[in-house]
Amino acid sequence: MPGPSLLILAGDGIGPEVMAETRRVIDWFASRRGLAFAVAEDLVGGAAIDAHGVPLADATMAAAAAADAVLLGAVGGPKWDALPFARKPERGLLRLRKEMDLFANLRPAVCFAALAEASTLKPEVIAGLDIVIVRELTSGVYFGTPRGIVTEGGERVGINTQRYSEGEIARVARAAFALARQRSRRVCSMEKANVMESGVLWREVVQAVHDAEFADVALSHMYADAGAMQLVRAPRQFDVIVTDNLFGDILSDLAAMLTGSIGMLPSASLGARMANGRTKALYEPVHGSAPDIAGRGLANPLAAILSFAMALRYSFDRGDEASRLERAVERVLAAGIRTGDLLALGGRTPVGTAAMGDAVLAELEAGLAAG
Repeated sequence: MPGPSLLILAGDGIGPEVMAETRRVIDWFASRRGLAFAVAEDLVGGAAIDAHGVPLADATMAAAAAADAVLLGAVGGPKWDALPFARKPERGLLRLRKEMDLFANLRPAVCFAALAEASTLKPEVIAGLDIVIVRELTSGVYFGTPRGIVTEGGERVGINTQRYSEGEIARVARAAFALARQRSRRVCSMEKANVMESGVLWREVVQAVHDAEFADVALSHMYADAGAMQLVRAPRQFDVIVTDNLFGDILSDLAAMLTGSIGMLPSASLGARMANGRTKALYEPVHGSAPDIAGRGLANPLAAILSFAMALRYSFDRGDEASRLERAVERVLAAGIRTGDLLALGGRTPVGTAAMGDAVLAELEAGLAAG
């Protein structure tokens, strides 16, 4: 009987290279741990434009909506920069997020002990960092209307509208509180209630959801600009941070760089539950398509591999196997094995993409042998 369905959209640039190593890890779990997936592959971004003339074909969109989980590599590159906005590679990713209604973006920021020296913060401030930012992903200023560039009084004016409904705020708050229950039961909600009406509503709704459904989780509120300051001053005070689309975009990148390497970090975008009980989900590394090194076998596949670990945990309820994979990655780093992007962080001669995949598979085998 076929296992749960997994759609791989490798995309552009280094996407195919890092997803190839992730596929090897998926196959290892099938052969060595009995976790078989029905894996399909398709195109997104520039690759889809070249093949179909659009950044995401309708058939691919339908396959993604039906899959139990989607793994995405990266989209974009200079080859497609001159295309109209509506046809750019990134529109494929935005369509996936919008039509799958992936409203909760989970961005972990974990400081691996072997990479602690890479952070621009002092080791005693950053060591042991393990936080998750939950970003609302399908509403807010990126999607609100009216929007555009208009002419008023003889000059151009750019317009974007910050808009949130109670329901949109409540569902991402529930996702954050539920996640916190699996961690340290602490949530900090960040907005700008001091200057924005949408921030006032955000704070009121998050508080109401907490009081009615999650009183066992500690809730605090913080203005987003103060939150940015506190993330740099004392990041370990946080566990789960929930915030809107715009602030989440900014704060999650800030938190990622606290770890010293944005190229090491995975992400998950989660939506509503499907008829089979699983949650619609898309998993992707935080890094971009890195066209300058694409096709050269130099890319770091660890963020993509860790994105699969998140899929094991959140889509397939296999937190035990997710932890197995995360421990293997941690042991690889502790052994000093580095791709070129990490070489300055105290490692040996750099290895390429495939060799890093080999190292992860070796550590998975070693962990299995050790029990």
